[in-house]
Amino acid sequence: MLDLDLSEQIRALRSTFADIRAVVDVDRLTTEISRLSELAEAPDLWDDTANAQKVTSELSHRQAELTTINSIEARLDDLEVLIELANEAGDEDSAKEAEAELLSITAILGELEVQTLLNGEYDSYPAVITIRSGAGGVDAADFAEMLLRMYLRWAEKHNYKVNVLDTSYAEEAGIKSATFEVDAPYAFGTLSVEAGTHRLVRMSPFNSAGKRQTSFAAVEVVPLMPESAAIEIPENDIRVDVFRSSGPGGQSVNTTDSAVRITHIPTGLVVSCQNEKSQIQNRAAAMRVLTSRLLLLQREEENAKKKELAGNITASWGDQMRSYVLAPYQMVKDLRSEYEVNNPSNVFDGDLDGFIAAGIRWRKSAETS
Repeated sequence: MLDLDLSEQIRALRSTFADIRAVVDVDRLTTEISRLSELAEAPDLWDDTANAQKVTSELSHRQAELTTINSIEARLDDLEVLIELANEAGDEDSAKEAEAELLSITAILGELEVQTLLNGEYDSYPAVITIRSGAGGVDAADFAEMLLRMYLRWAEKHNYKVNVLDTSYAEEAGIKSATFEVDAPYAFGTLSVEAGTHRLVRMSPFNSAGKRQTSFAAVEVVPLMPESAAIEIPENDIRVDVFRSSGPGGQSVNTTDSAVRITHIPTGLVVSCQNEKSQIQNRAAAMRVLTSRLLLLQREEENAKKKELAGNITASWGDQMRSYVLAPYQMVKDLRSEYEVNNPSNVFDGDLDGFIAAGIRWRKSAETS
């Protein structure tokens, strides 16, 4: 007979789960699912395609959240039964299965616990991410493309819906900039910790002297606001330019001038979109991103004014928030949370969850202190 005792670990998991369940507020979540289900069943739902997509997407996210909560509760119950059966039967295989299940549940609860820290005003919204190459010439453009692939792979691993709105390719290699949407539960709150300056140190394949080179790329993350939160933008405040969509090397991928670039004259903000097939669709998508950026800018200005009045102006995010070192040693390190790993290949392949979780905890700690 085995003596597998995981009671203490299970008690700790149940305590953590109870805290998560309270924060999620399952009763409120169930009520919200019922409300959205009624809207989704309305016969005229698809008369307004944009609203229909919003309702069905939100319903899917809420249902997935509730399914995860119910699944964890059932798995905890099953785990206790599995341990009891393993001990009674003296089954080593069942004991190993129980220990593996304990680790799996612990990991899932860790992710959910981080999500409970996402209680900012815009944290639950989808995110719009823009990556721009910085200092470092061709190497920086290549680095920007590496970051784009990294985030797309991360989203793919989580089955998150991604829509690339615009990509500006560099002349020799890489990209000058790229903008894409991530439509997932708490996408903005999750990915906002990725905003800042990223630094790459490596033996550059574009350096003819074969020397080590440092290059930079900037990552901007803004919430994608719902249409109901839209602000009025006077027509005379924007300049709209249309151009032909193109791919790497200037090869045309669209024979009409369907791509749209919108410049907000008062602030100088520029948004481009060339992913959609028509100029009208590209303009609508670009206007939505511009609205999101203006709303966030407005919020930042209000917060800055409050800090100025309070006499406490401090930078919450410094430059070079993360370093990717490929030579002379291998390491990726977040300079805020001190979280680091020694396998850059995995990170560039989308293994970002550890950095994101550490960043969210770091931010919460900074806000509390």
